[in-house]
Amino acid sequence: MIIKSTYTNKSGQLVKQSYYDEGDLDGVLNDMDFEGTHAFCFCDRKLVLVNHPKVGWIPPGGHREEGENYLQTTEREVGEETNMKVLHQEIIGYSVFETPTKISKQTRSLCIVEPYGEFVADPDGEIMEIKLIDPLEYKKYFDWGEVGDRIMQRAMELLNNHLNK
Repeated sequence: MIIKSTYTNKSGQLVKQSYYDEGDLDGVLNDMDFEGTHAFCFCDRKLVLVNHPKVGWIPPGGHREEGENYLQTTEREVGEETNMKVLHQEIIGYSVFETPTKISKQTRSLCIVEPYGEFVADPDGEIMEIKLIDPLEYKKYFDWGEVGDRIMQRAMELLNNHLNK
C-alpha cells in the first residue's frame, strides 16, 4: 500500500510524504539510504510512547548513526529512549519525506520489548518521560493522520500474529 499526503512542517515548509508498506520491504530497505526510524513498541500489550520536548508524545525513534542498518538503529534508539530491550522486531513500512531542500527516509517497525530496569532519562537528555498506553487510545497522544492509522493497524496485525504463533 502507498499513502501520499502533504503537510506544512514546524519550519513552514511544505512536506510531501509517501508511505510504503507493501512489497519486498527488506529488499528495498537493504539498498535504501534512510536517516531514521520510529518503533511501535509493545510491552505486555501496551504501546510505549516517549515524551519528546519538541513534538510531545510519539513512538521512540531517532537518527541512524554511521554504519548502522535500520534494525540496529531501531534497537539502539529504543534502548536509549525507553531503557527497554528489543526482543522481536519486524518492519512495518517506511516513509519518504520531500521538502524543497531535502529528501529523507525513515522506517517504521513493530517491536516487542521488555524493560532493562526503571526508566530514568534518555542519555541524550531529550526524553525525560515514557508512558505505556492502551494502543486503542494512541490518538489521545499523537495523530499522524491516515499514515498513522495504517501504521497502527499493521502494528496490531503483526503483534497479534507474533503472539499467536
